Amino acid sequence: MAYYQNIFTQVQVRGPAEMGVPTEAGDEPRYKWVSFSWLAGKIGNAQLGPIYLGATGLLSLIFGFIALFIIGMNMAASVDYSPIAFMREFFWLTLDPPGPEYGFSPFVPLNEGGWYIITGFFLTASVLLWWVRSYKRALDLGMGTHVAWAFASAIWLFLVLGFIRPMLMGSWAEAVPYGIFSHLEWTNNFSLIYGNLFYNPFHMLSITFLYGSALLFAMHGATILAVGRFGGDREIEQITDRGTATERAALFWRWTMGFNATMESIHRWAWWFAVLTTFTGGIGILITGTVVDNWFLWAAENGIAPAL
Repeated sequence: MAYYQNIFTQVQVRGPAEMGVPTEAGDEPRYKWVSFSWLAGKIGNAQLGPIYLGATGLLSLIFGFIALFIIGMNMAASVDYSPIAFMREFFWLTLDPPGPEYGFSPFVPLNEGGWYIITGFFLTASVLLWWVRSYKRALDLGMGTHVAWAFASAIWLFLVLGFIRPMLMGSWAEAVPYGIFSHLEWTNNFSLIYGNLFYNPFHMLSITFLYGSALLFAMHGATILAVGRFGGDREIEQITDRGTATERAALFWRWTMGFNATMESIHRWAWWFAVLTTFTGGIGILITGTVVDNWFLWAAENGIAPAL
């Protein structure tokens, strides 16, 4: 008999489509399209659908499409609408914000940054509407709103980069361009202009939480896989009635680290680390140029970097 190890053996249970539970707001109409995918079942649940968008979800998709369409058309125009050039130079194509001569004015000629401002409006509206949708779906299903607030932390960083900091600096030119390599170049130049962002303590915290998130999720995922054959994936049962999976997992980490999280607390650890990654990152970006002009000099003055 084969010995079950769930990192190698993927078990796919295929039964009647699960349409979900009635919600507290009533049984809203749901799109009845449901399908199954063997490939999707290799990494998650094989069932696709049903999908519920609602007004906020539909508007979010429409606004997001408008934003992407404007970005795409501006990129296409920059290569004279040549499909071959578009594909060849895609990673270098960009939609840049207005120049510093326009300050933070909302009235900018379209081809000199106006399209960027319009895109930012639709993209921000799309993201915020999706947040509202996530929040309302959680409430209607009787869930906690943890997912929505985690998403809000990422939105905070998004708004700082594209709107709040440029507003405080009084210039759209401080915003991040829409493009792949242009985005990376902005990040590099941002660090150079303000004296090496690595000396920013909030950047340090953000990277700490980023790496910590990766470590915590890897540790937790590996632990549950390791005790899956003992029912470790039934975590609620293991929380309320500790079984052999929990006991083995706890003993392993006490043996190897001297300390163990619980089946419940590891999710709180992971949630906080992930949320604080973008939250502290947003603070670090926000105070760069508005409070601190040169992070190396700041670090030297505060004993972090060697004094000049």
